[in-house]
This record gives sequence, C-alpha cells and structure tokens, in this order.
Amino acid sequence: MRWAILDTNIYIGHWELGLHEDLLAEVRRRFIVRFSAVVLSELRRGARTRELHRRVEALRRLARERWAPTEGDWWEAGRLVREIGDEQGWEGGKRRDFQNDCLIALTARRHGAAVVTGNHGDFEPLRRRLRIVVLAP
Repeated sequence: MRWAILDTNIYIGHWELGLHEDLLAEVRRRFIVRFSAVVLSELRRGARTRELHRRVEALRRLARERWAPTEGDWWEAGRLVREIGDEQGWEGGKRRDFQNDCLIALTARRHGAAVVTGNHGDFEPLRRRLRIVVLAP
C-alpha cells in the first residue's frame, strides 16, 4: 500500500465545511496517511478557535510519525519558488505561501507519497517538475 500526505486545505475543508468525504474515503482505502510537519504547523497557525486548537492538538498526538523537510528540501524549495514564481509573475506574498507547498511536495517525493490537496493550481507545476502524484477533489 502507498502513502499519502493530506494538504492543510483538505483538513480545513473537512473540519469547517464537511467537504471531501468521498475523497477521504478513497484515500483511506488506497493509502496509508502520513503527517507532514509543514501541514501540522499550518494547521496550528490557523487554529483560532478553542475547538480547532483541540482538533489540531489531537491530530498531532495521533501523528506519531511526522515527515519533515530536510535541509536539502529547503534548498530545493528555494529554487522551485524562484523558477515557478518567475514564470507566474508572483509577488513576494504568493512566493512565501508557495514555499510551504514546495516543502510538502518535496517531502512527499522523498517518501514516494501522493499529495492530496484542494489546491490543484499550485500543486500542478510541482507535480510536473517533481513527478509526484497529486490527487484533488
């Protein structure tokens, strides 16, 4: 069985709006879900209510094995942000946000995992360049 990393927007969409039920059921059937340290950090940063804070804390406790970017992933992310950002004409704010997507994608590639995201637009150039599997609703 293969591995998958769920992107931050999948958790948020599911928790806050009840989205992605079918996609998550498919992922549970086809993959073993692993947790990205980048995603956990993004979730914690955005947990503004007591309920969301508890959910993120519970998810972190559940995530006994957390995959984190390596120094090499950070180095490669800088190149990807520069190249893709230049191609797309992105300003600084978009480039900063995209860096986390690069780190998630590079971590997935290193482990041979798929990325499950609702942010297909940003992950598409990463999918092509890094030859990773990206699943989107």
